[in-house]
Amino acid sequence: MRPFYRADQYGMKNSVGYLVRRTANLVLPQFEAMFADEDLTFSQWTVLMGLREWRETTSAEMARNICHDAGSLTRILDQLETRGLIARLRSETDRRAVVLTLTPQGRETVEKLLPRVVHFWNGLLAEFNHAEIKTLIGLLTRLVAAAGGTRDEVGLMRQRRANDEQQKNERRGEVRRRGRTA
Repeated sequence: MRPFYRADQYGMKNSVGYLVRRTANLVLPQFEAMFADEDLTFSQWTVLMGLREWRETTSAEMARNICHDAGSLTRILDQLETRGLIARLRSETDRRAVVLTLTPQGRETVEKLLPRVVHFWNGLLAEFNHAEIKTLIGLLTRLVAAAGGTRDEVGLMRQRRANDEQQKNERRGEVRRRGRTA
């Protein structure tokens, strides 16, 4: 495939990297304000959501999955543990490993705040139709995978493509069948 960018036409207005970074920089303060009454930072929220998704993980896996450095993540984990939102438990399979998990209070906090997050994203994406949102999510997932994401993300990306291709083939077959019976 022919490269998209050329040096003579590359700029901030068409730079995927700049646009992704600019979006993150604009959204972050809004999230911080959204959680201010809960005395929760965006980074803390990200950890809580990660544990909601993955149930259990180690701090090293958490740092890798949320793109956070281990040192500052340790401070975040300390704060969340002090507040009773997460627990650090010894792994049952490897006693050297410490596993992170949500406490009931942590799960309750996430479920209480989740409607705010959903409302925020629905408002931000109000001018997009569902197909565009799905496309955006798919493209960003592929970009993350291409930039060095986890095997899970690459696997999800391949599975989505395979499912999309299967659905297209099924629709083509259905159109052909209808054409023969008409």
